[in-house]
Amino acid sequence: MGQAVKAKVVLYHAKGCHLCERARGILDQVGHEVPFDLHEVDIGGDPELEARYREWLPVVEIDGERAFVYHVDPVAFRRKVAAQT
Repeated sequence: MGQAVKAKVVLYHAKGCHLCERARGILDQVGHEVPFDLHEVDIGGDPELEARYREWLPVVEIDGERAFVYHVDPVAFRRKVAAQT
């Protein structure tokens, strides 16, 4: 049997962003229940990323699609990640 494919989750964040820290905590919590590959991207110092994401932080993408901004709902996140596997 093949191994299940994990959803690819990207968290765009910046230093000093309290909402980003809260989002990371939710992702950590859900990660113990539903497997996914998490990549964190600090937008600080990158003009292109700053322009694209700064006003929306934190931004969470699942398999390349924007799924959450400002706040990550743990129930909805769990459901979206589980649907990708």
